[in-house]
Amino acid sequence: MTDQSRVCLCVQPLLLLPPEVPVVMEAVAPRPVNFSRTFYGIMFDAGSTGTRIHIYKFIQKDPVELPVLDSEMYNAVKPGLSAYADMPEVGGETIQQLLKVAKKTIPKEQWIQTPVVLKATAGLRLLPQEKAKALLNEVKEIFDDSPFFVPENSVTIMNGTNEGVLAWVTVNFLTGHLYTKTRKTVGILDLGGGSTQITFLPRLKKTVLTAPADYIAKINMFNSTFKLYTHSYLGNGLIAARLATLGALGADGLDWKVFRSSCLPKKFREDWSFGGLTYKVSGIPDGFAGYKLCYQEIMQVVKGIVHQPFEVKGSSIFYAFSYYYDRAVESGLIGKTKLGRGGAVYANQTMTKYRPISPFLCMDMTYITCLLKEGFGFKDSTVLKLTKKVNNVETSWALGAIFDHFHNLNIH
Repeated sequence: MTDQSRVCLCVQPLLLLPPEVPVVMEAVAPRPVNFSRTFYGIMFDAGSTGTRIHIYKFIQKDPVELPVLDSEMYNAVKPGLSAYADMPEVGGETIQQLLKVAKKTIPKEQWIQTPVVLKATAGLRLLPQEKAKALLNEVKEIFDDSPFFVPENSVTIMNGTNEGVLAWVTVNFLTGHLYTKTRKTVGILDLGGGSTQITFLPRLKKTVLTAPADYIAKINMFNSTFKLYTHSYLGNGLIAARLATLGALGADGLDWKVFRSSCLPKKFREDWSFGGLTYKVSGIPDGFAGYKLCYQEIMQVVKGIVHQPFEVKGSSIFYAFSYYYDRAVESGLIGKTKLGRGGAVYANQTMTKYRPISPFLCMDMTYITCLLKEGFGFKDSTVLKLTKKVNNVETSWALGAIFDHFHNLNIH
């Protein structure tokens, strides 16, 4: 990251001073004029389809100035920890693999003071409690054996509200909206494998008044309090929605039962795995397939489940990332300006030009279209900002979570 693209941490100086690390007072003269310090933070994102490591580097050139976010090192492995629900030790090996990246990135003399934190999301939320706990205990043991600083509550399952709020913090921080006096911010849409989040700062009182009480959260930062509309829909992530569309959520008889959908190519039949389970899925060989039938199927997954916030029908700006971005790239829709026909066009193309490497693309694109329109209530003409990075930093909740770790943001 160049000097021009470095992002100033315009927050209270305490934000980046880990309270858990003991402070040693030196009985020496004041710091030299050329004082400069570099420090790091490690955040693991244990998602439903993969585990990612974010290694953030911060630089403070003067003790009275605020630090800057200098760079991020990012790496990921698949599948997610939830795939190792019955083999926690094997899941732990993926964490070991990513810790090697941290050791190569962070100078050895900084290891002991660099906090390492893992937060799990929908993949572990969907697991039975005892299996999720076994995975978390395995990770905690690995952290304790590592050379990095392990704070209290370093390995946890993050609730959906925090996931949405911290992603909002990340995007608005990176885009420069959090440290302006106008309080003009952007909304975020995060589509994971197991859950999906929507978070924005309402401009209209009606949005707050018409929202369920637990959809409004407050966050204290930058000497301000933000009252956000936010909700996480567990089971409505892209991969979990496939299961719901197929009627396979919580189903038994997986050894012999075949789950069919008109969203899949007629000739497609395959074993498909998610969350440590394997499902037999196929198209409907003697039936019809295509966008209209697929849309009707997926409507049952979305309609009446997702709350429509009042003001999304307006001109609010939303950044969409994770699977929103990934599927747009895979389907060649990046650069399209509207939501309306993208899903329909691509769904019908995948039915007539079936490619074995992308049998779920029709289902995925139709689900995204249906979720945005029938679920959240966006208009066909809505333009979303699809992104993977801002200023070379991943758009995810991880940076916001590092901020929350260094200085409690008091989300409530």
